[in-house]
This record gives sequence, structure tokens and C-alpha cells, in this order.
Amino acid sequence: MNTVIKTEHLSKIYNQGEIEVKALNDVSCEFHKGEFTAIVGPSGSGKTTFLNIIGGLDSPNTGKVVIDNTDITKLKSGELIDFRLHNIGFIFQAYNLIPVLTAKENVEFIMLLQGIDKEYREKRTKELLKEVGLGKMMDRRPTQLSGGQQQRVAVARALASKPRFILADEPTANLDSKSTAQLLDIMAKLNEEEGITFIFSTHDQRVIDRAKRILVLEDGKIVEDKKM
Repeated sequence: MNTVIKTEHLSKIYNQGEIEVKALNDVSCEFHKGEFTAIVGPSGSGKTTFLNIIGGLDSPNTGKVVIDNTDITKLKSGELIDFRLHNIGFIFQAYNLIPVLTAKENVEFIMLLQGIDKEYREKRTKELLKEVGLGKMMDRRPTQLSGGQQQRVAVARALASKPRFILADEPTANLDSKSTAQLLDIMAKLNEEEGITFIFSTHDQRVIDRAKRILVLEDGKIVEDKKM
């Protein structure tokens, strides 16, 4: 198997007043190219913390994350931002769209940061929004879109930079069954046809049922790792 992400002995401690909370406790794990993995577990088990550290949005107290032979825990701030920009797409529960920008502008924004020329940005943005079923809504702002439509914009934005990995934190939590099914169909197609590696943090059984691998976290530790 082609290992593309490797975590070694990750630990993360948060201080809540005088109490220490160990969100992750010596977590070592490998992810392989093209996996469609769900990280599951009860609230407070460390799912989001694990995902954020893998994506370089948070740093561990101990341990390291190696992505394609790069130890991202050793990168300086600017280097880490650049690495994320060119390698990782993020999808969040709260969508995190920029409210004053249209769907088209939200998707284009990542490519603008990458310095990609305008003609290509516009071409790829239109292709992506069409692919997620929003080709006729690209000039609408987030407040003019439903929750499911906003999340599809977020998926298109995550794909804009052609990432090798997409990390999704509870991406279906605010969606109805129809929107969830549509979103999962889109992501499963991208996984199968383009080999993008997806890692989800989720409570949603609908996501779990579509996963090819399930990691179960409890009290900051992996207690089960099963292929489906």
C-alpha cells in the first residue's frame, strides 16, 4: 500500500483551568492513497483534534505528522500555510464560506492565493460548480443558497487547488438526507475516479456506511481500525 500520511505518537493536551484534558494519547496511524476513511467516536474522543493536526491546523504536544515524506510538524508557519494551500483541501461543518463573495468567488479564492491566472481560475471554477450541481447558481452569495448548496460550494472550493487529500470535519452535520446523499455521491465519485484521499471526522451513520475504512477513537486513542 502507498502510505501518504503517517502519524507517529501524537499527543495533544488542552488546559481547561487547572484541569488537563488529553485530547490525543500516543496516536500512531497510516493513511494510504485513495482511502475513504471515517474517523468516528463519541464527543470528546479526539476526532476533530486528530483531523486538525493531520491538516496542520493545530500542532501536537508530542509526535509528528509526515505527509509525502514531509514532516509538517517541523515546518515554519509560512511553510505550513504554503504546504496546506497546495496539498490539502478542507471541508468544515460550518461551511466557512466568505459571506460577501459569490459562490464563484468563494471557489476562485484559493486559486487566487495560489497565483493562478484569471482565465484558468474562471474555467476551473465553472467546471467545479457544474460538477457539484451549481452551474446556474455561481453568482449567488451564501445567504441565497440552502445549507446543502453551501456545502457543495465548500466541496468545490476544497477541490479548486487540486489537492491530493481532503479533510472533512462533520461535513454532513447540518444537512438533510437528500443533500447528504448528493454530497457523498460527489465525494465518492472524486475518490474513485481521481484517487483523492478523503478523511472524515463524523458522527453521521450515513457517512460511516459509505466509508471504506473506519477508525474508532475513544479517550484520544485508536481502539479499532477496520476495513469495510
